[in-house]
Amino acid sequence: MKILYVVNNAFVTGNGLSASCRRTVHYLREAGEDVRILSARAEGDEQPDYPLSDMKIPLFDPLIKKQGYSFAKTDDDMIRRAVGWADIVHLEEPFFLQIHTCRIAEELGVPMTATYHLHPENLFSSVGLRKNLFFNRSTMRFWRDTVFNRCEAIQCPTENVRERLRRWHFQPELRLISNGMIPTEAAKTAPLTREAGIYTIVTTGRYSVEKDQITLLRAMRYSKYADKIRLVFAGRGPTEKKLHRMAEKLVRRGVLKIPPVFLFSSLPELIALYRDVADLYIHCATVEVEGLACTEAIGCGLVPIISQGRLSATAQFALSEKSVFPERRPRILAERIDYWLSDDERRRAEAKKYIGLEKQYDIEKSIAELISMYRDVLAKTEKERKKNR
Repeated sequence: MKILYVVNNAFVTGNGLSASCRRTVHYLREAGEDVRILSARAEGDEQPDYPLSDMKIPLFDPLIKKQGYSFAKTDDDMIRRAVGWADIVHLEEPFFLQIHTCRIAEELGVPMTATYHLHPENLFSSVGLRKNLFFNRSTMRFWRDTVFNRCEAIQCPTENVRERLRRWHFQPELRLISNGMIPTEAAKTAPLTREAGIYTIVTTGRYSVEKDQITLLRAMRYSKYADKIRLVFAGRGPTEKKLHRMAEKLVRRGVLKIPPVFLFSSLPELIALYRDVADLYIHCATVEVEGLACTEAIGCGLVPIISQGRLSATAQFALSEKSVFPERRPRILAERIDYWLSDDERRRAEAKKYIGLEKQYDIEKSIAELISMYRDVLAKTEKERKKNR
């Protein structure tokens, strides 16, 4: 099959959507499929097959870049070349590049599929509008009507996503297919070392409003183990300065005796950190389509404590009610932390239950299911063409 992936920037770093796109394309090619990318040009050596210019958005461009994101300019000639080559077009986002591509794909009779990677709330959290019903509902309707409903099938990474799209009356077939995890070996050394009498608690992900790392810091005011806890924030993003300020305040006030650690590490280094150093993994995100970073941690034998809310699917990975807490409730998060830290044997016994859980989300399984989706769409399209001849 000739599959065209359409994404604003497939090669930008610090963006989970772009990383997922690159990973999926790589494994589809490994599986023998002919896959090309329509995207903005990259800064490094690796470039898209069909390059587009980077689009600057006045006023908002600095914020967009801080989020690890960028948009591509539309180019009719380039898009037409790319779509004309493809048997099937896969849309990674519901933005203007994809709307433009939809129009050309329909003109050329090329079927489309898509992945639902983000909620409207992912966008509006950064500007304080996560709970604004007008903006979020209007955006959801716009995405549905201009992009998703023009596709034959949509990849839904979790049941949480699929149920939401059903409630919003999305018309295409909704396929439950995880974005998939890559098996990763641990680095020889972790970025930190284990220290006697100290509990290391790790949270990963982009520093942003919707990832809600601030709730973990707030929880320290209520934890009886706060003076023995070393918090590790692995990531980068626009709320980093705010997190640093609050961390420093907790240290000054004596709530934390050990200054929190902020780092940006490779996945092999994080795997080593999970296996050799960490005692708990915390996931506070309030808006999360899947949250595979959590499975990378718990698959190493770390007990998680995961935020549970309407727009976060990650709580599906928890095996105990003591491993979830209501979103933005630091006092309850502290209770969960204290529960697991209060009994080392109980925590180690629980951790063993998570080892190997990540195999359910193996990338090879996801790729096989994606290929099946593409083949089914092409078969359906061919059947309809023959019917209309």
